[in-house]
Amino acid sequence: MTIKIERIGGRFRADISLYDSEGTYHRERKFVPGATLEEARRNAKARENQLYNHGAKPPPKQAPSLREFGERWIREYAIANGQKPSSIAAKETILRLHLLPVLGALPLDQIGEPEVQRLKLQLSGLRDKTKGCVLSVLTGLLKTAHRWGEIQAVPHIARIKVAQEEMEFYDFEEWERLVEGAARAGPVVLCAILLGGAAGLRRGEVVALDQADVGGGYVTVSRNDWRGHVGSTKGGKSRRIPLSPRLEAAVSEVRHLRGPRLLYFNDHPATALDLNRAMEKACARAGLPRSQSFHALRHTFGSHLAMKGAPVTTIQKLMGHANIRETMRYMHLAKGSAEAAIALLEQGNGPKALKETQRG
Repeated sequence: MTIKIERIGGRFRADISLYDSEGTYHRERKFVPGATLEEARRNAKARENQLYNHGAKPPPKQAPSLREFGERWIREYAIANGQKPSSIAAKETILRLHLLPVLGALPLDQIGEPEVQRLKLQLSGLRDKTKGCVLSVLTGLLKTAHRWGEIQAVPHIARIKVAQEEMEFYDFEEWERLVEGAARAGPVVLCAILLGGAAGLRRGEVVALDQADVGGGYVTVSRNDWRGHVGSTKGGKSRRIPLSPRLEAAVSEVRHLRGPRLLYFNDHPATALDLNRAMEKACARAGLPRSQSFHALRHTFGSHLAMKGAPVTTIQKLMGHANIRETMRYMHLAKGSAEAAIALLEQGNGPKALKETQRG
């Protein structure tokens, strides 16, 4: 192996000749970086070592670390594809709190089953739903890295089976007490509670509701507000919900000229915090414990529809579920559904049918 260096016009050119590790001869003349002869020699020596170990082929690409690629993934994938601000924030939180502390320094191609198991160990004690979200984000990140050519394969990441959580909702008697308490707390509080429990709106959908969205006996839900970011609804589609007489009267009571939004609290448009406080006031006036979230009103809407016998497809449409599996969570509450199904087995098989069979 020989290296010769000559200075040409203020630059250093290296003439390298050698046999690589597989016995193939190489000779290469190229300019090498370096302000001094010593720096040029060091860079030429590094190039010689590269030729010896890898030949003329470029060295294998170094996979980025999870920390490096995670920042790029948020910027060039989540944000670039127009994901909802809430989704982006959730991914950033999972990266910061759960993935980076355990796997952040590792190159992506060194994340395999042992590393995933180590992550699962660190997640022990968290809710299964949270664990599932963390593993889902890791899987999505690695799949993107594979599509972008950063890694050759995606490791298998077994999902955690998430048990269906019990839904919080008010029974019929509690609901009437809550509505009465909301009425005593004021017309705006009453309207907010009814929008959640008598129309099934999510908290962000109530915040984003304009006066123009309510009229003609219907409320049109087409927007969602998340921390001041207004976008489409969770399912991405708008829906029209008939107003109950009680909700229609409540909407008429809060009509105003202060701005486009339907609900105002203390001369400012409603926020998520305002709705939480409205829930607290309604519960306090109704003598109910404040143990349930505003989202419990939406669960109350779906549960009451199922108990009253509404078809599952109608409930899905009114609640804006993208997948009917979300709606099926309510159907175990449908009164008499199991009994009615068993009764179908007996149609035509009673004593009269038996006598007719015997006569035949």
